[in-house]
Amino acid sequence: MDLDIEDPGLWEDPKKAGILLKQREYLKDSVDTQNRLESTFSDQKELWDLASSENDESLKKEVYADIKALDKHVQQARLELLFSQPEDRRPCFLSIQAGSGGTEAQDWASMLLRMYTRWAEQNKYSVELLEDSAGEEAGLKSATIKISGQKFPYGWLQGETGVHRLVRISPFDSNARRHTSFASISVMAELDDTAVIEILDKDLRIDTYRASGAGGQHVNKTDSAVRITHLPTGIVVQCQNDRSQHRNRAMAFAMLKAKLHQLSLQRQEDDMAKGRSEEHGITWGQQIRSYVLQPYQMVKDLRTGIEVGNPYGVLDGELDDFLLGFLANKACPVRDDED
Repeated sequence: MDLDIEDPGLWEDPKKAGILLKQREYLKDSVDTQNRLESTFSDQKELWDLASSENDESLKKEVYADIKALDKHVQQARLELLFSQPEDRRPCFLSIQAGSGGTEAQDWASMLLRMYTRWAEQNKYSVELLEDSAGEEAGLKSATIKISGQKFPYGWLQGETGVHRLVRISPFDSNARRHTSFASISVMAELDDTAVIEILDKDLRIDTYRASGAGGQHVNKTDSAVRITHLPTGIVVQCQNDRSQHRNRAMAFAMLKAKLHQLSLQRQEDDMAKGRSEEHGITWGQQIRSYVLQPYQMVKDLRTGIEVGNPYGVLDGELDDFLLGFLANKACPVRDDED
């Protein structure tokens, strides 16, 4: 690959050069990760031998905790080897839609937006808010963010699509009653320029409007926001993050391509409706994860059975247990008839 990159003729095709550079960066990162894990294991082994020879129980406990943390990193690196699809390495669009329930559900949607933003920032991804629609009293009716980075953004988040359920004492209920709220998440990989998705002009309705969110003193004074409706499928995308209508339109088209690609893939599956909560209503039957704050505290993934007893940590972005669990289950699924 280095010979290709050093070929002066390569730079006559900037797109091809960019792809090769990204591939080299990914391979270098993979090698660096392996070397780091091997070096860490070697260091911990030496410390364990030292602790054993000196019968130092305190050092043994410390090394044991470090080895457990190392094992998690090894498991993560092993699962990343399963990211064989081209879209796994791509940036992704993550959309949040509040379910029925008014202010409660809209507040829950804003909590999910913060959760995914925190997870992305903690894992050194970049996050770009593309659009958001504020709730009447609090929270969000909907929002879409773009998550980018070198460490398989779509690969890690692909399993988050579905309905997320929250149970808590409502901060908006003067009688302090327990409420159940729903919001749906949809994750789509951004396609590169080589992907061919046929979109006919006659199938589109394109509307422009004034952005309602923050974005500078000019953004609310011009019709810079763009909404595109794909008439055959009913898919609607919108972007309002930029002052330029042209750039918002380009990003909206990128989101539309991603949604159409996702729909095409799902139609090839026997259970094409699986995970498409927005087509069946954001309710009980389509949920993938439950977040309970009262009467007890727990987050449980209903597909893998993984439970975490610290919901506030999860809501602060600590999602790795669920992401790892989904990928592990995808690699070695548990059959329904197993005891």
